[in-house]
Amino acid sequence: MHGPPSAHHGRPSAPPARYARAFAAAVVAAAALIAAANAGPARAAEPEPVQSSVRTSGEMR
Repeated sequence: MHGPPSAHHGRPSAPPARYARAFAAAVVAAAALIAAANAGPARAAEPEPVQSSVRTSGEMR
């Protein structure tokens, strides 16, 4: 005898919920990459004017 005829050999099929989670994760990752690509560079803050504290020889009198 060879055993029960209904025995499966090999890898069992994955449940559909596993594929749905993988697909949802791929969609979220793609959306994040597209949003990051379209964001553009950050705008630099306007520099504040620098007040010099160094006095010249003309100002010391």
